[in-house]
Amino acid sequence: MKTKQNPNLTRVAIIEDDAALRELFSGWLTASPALELVGAFANAESAMETVPTLRPDVVLVDINLPGRSGIECVRELKPRMETTQFMMVTVYRDSKLIFESLSAGATGYLLKRATREQLLAAIDEIVQGGAPISSGIARMLVQSFHRPPTESPEQDSLAPREKRVLELLAQGFALKEIAAELGIAIPTVGTYVRRIYDKLHVYSRAQAIAKFNEFR
Repeated sequence: MKTKQNPNLTRVAIIEDDAALRELFSGWLTASPALELVGAFANAESAMETVPTLRPDVVLVDINLPGRSGIECVRELKPRMETTQFMMVTVYRDSKLIFESLSAGATGYLLKRATREQLLAAIDEIVQGGAPISSGIARMLVQSFHRPPTESPEQDSLAPREKRVLELLAQGFALKEIAAELGIAIPTVGTYVRRIYDKLHVYSRAQAIAKFNEFR
């Protein structure tokens, strides 16, 4: 695929088996002056072979792919591409699939009915350190927070401020919003986040959120 080769652009790849939808998303990304489409794949197998060499910043992944699922694809690619953000773009609203996706390493979860503006905004949010989730999905996650919490050894290892930062991450706060909420500098929030990752043995915001939900 011929690319723009501009280091200032956000590099995006697509893994989607529906040819019409793959073409639609490709058109949206190509038309955006802030994005560079570096690859579009119809299945997990071809993506897992090629995507790491493309060095995308963001990968849009369908769950229901022929052969290996999108969740399996993310689970294999994320450890090899730690700085790349994976966002599921799917028709599924099943809470089990949501948590499996986040646990596998996805950072966002968007429904396919999203508009062009919503998709591009979600890509921008994920690049800025956010965890974009469709509003209906977000409500499902919030409802899960209402269950009585249970302690775990990993949760016990977190300091009170680290627990609070993790709670705000799980509620969808961006780093700058957490800084404002707690009255601390953004780099300090980043330090807390890194400590949380180390203590929970995770390497992404989404996996930390999945751990948070296991605690509740």
